[in-house]
Amino acid sequence: MSAPGGEQAAGGASILDSVRRVVLWNYGGIYFFYFVVWQFIFTYMGLWLDDAGMNGGSIGLVSTVMALVAMCLQPLYGLLQDRLGYRKPLFAFVVLSAAMVGPFFQFVFKPLIDVAQTLAAVVGGVFLSLVTYAGVSVVEAFNERASRANGFEYGHARLFGSLGGSFASAVGGVIWAANPDNIWWAATFSAIVLGVLLFVARVPHQAQEEHHAVGEAHAPKVSKDAIVGLIMDRNFLGFVVLMMGTAALYDVFDQQFSIYFTDHVQHGDPEGLFGTVVSIQILLEAVVMIFTPAIVNRIGAKRGLQIFAAILVVRVLGSALVTTTEALIAWRLLAAIEMPFMLVSVMKYITRMFDVKISATAYMLGFGVAKSLGVALFSAAFGRSYDNVGFAQSYLVMSVVIAVVTVLASLLMGDDRGREAPTGELADGADDGVDDAEPTPAR
Repeated sequence: MSAPGGEQAAGGASILDSVRRVVLWNYGGIYFFYFVVWQFIFTYMGLWLDDAGMNGGSIGLVSTVMALVAMCLQPLYGLLQDRLGYRKPLFAFVVLSAAMVGPFFQFVFKPLIDVAQTLAAVVGGVFLSLVTYAGVSVVEAFNERASRANGFEYGHARLFGSLGGSFASAVGGVIWAANPDNIWWAATFSAIVLGVLLFVARVPHQAQEEHHAVGEAHAPKVSKDAIVGLIMDRNFLGFVVLMMGTAALYDVFDQQFSIYFTDHVQHGDPEGLFGTVVSIQILLEAVVMIFTPAIVNRIGAKRGLQIFAAILVVRVLGSALVTTTEALIAWRLLAAIEMPFMLVSVMKYITRMFDVKISATAYMLGFGVAKSLGVALFSAAFGRSYDNVGFAQSYLVMSVVIAVVTVLASLLMGDDRGREAPTGELADGADDGVDDAEPTPAR
């Protein structure tokens, strides 16, 4: 299927093609500062809550509530973002929520934990979901569409998110050592910079005009039949199953891995070591992201997702069986390969296998809602499991779940190799050229 001319992307563009476009650096900056906020939250939230006196079950409840809220919001977000196209109010709401992280942790979350852990977990989960699990779907869907419109490879902009995460992990260790509460104020500062970059973000004038024209002629743009057709698609069902059992468990595994890591490593400053390892991992992730789009173009997005799942199994199973300091560092560093394959393959599978006009809806439902549902189901269960039988036994069960789900999903999902992407790009790397139209300010 082909997208309108205004939504062309550099599906097979090289990194050199992408970096020549000034607009890439704008969207790269958006990714950078958003994932600074993201990394502060997910690297240090577990440690902060543990230090604040929250038990494992309550920490798991925070993540469960985050996932449930995201699961409720993402279908609405998908429909709304497909109608908004390149307009930014939904993204701006996410940025505003992120800017409130510092005040929330300092003046709301911490006092609530001292009063009632369950209430604190629910309130914290609702707020943090607006920034993370629900918010990230808006960020990814908006930027993926903008990458197609501006003619650069999505993965090349997304690597700036990895750089932002690496930066956050590096400076986060220093901030944490000085005062753990300052982590959240640093997140607020990053969100303010993110807001400035979003305000000046640009998309091609032609793409905006075509979106407005389609919206006026065929409103509502996202039809009920299109959504029903998507949900009934066997490929979509397989994709949903895979995301529920792999992408969700990626997050569940990482939620309290910092606690497991610091309990087992032999080091004078385990928290500082963990921050350093995460920083290195995410920096390596950015390097791998440079090459991942070309690899996925060659092997196909389905195989890319299978590679992601296989690495996740190795990482979870290895963490259960081998817990030396060196091994735990190695298991964490494997995520540097794992994450790029997931991110790039998810976007390419969606744009190759489903109607690009509802790409945001497909992403929100197939990845966002499915992942949130998986996190909601697994976070509380594994949170209790950590308390009752320990991390190692829980990780063994988790690795089996991931492996079984991957096999089942692979049987349902069709092969995208040879399928034409919205720009005419094929999964074998063929490309019919890149639109070099100069972008103009978004309305």
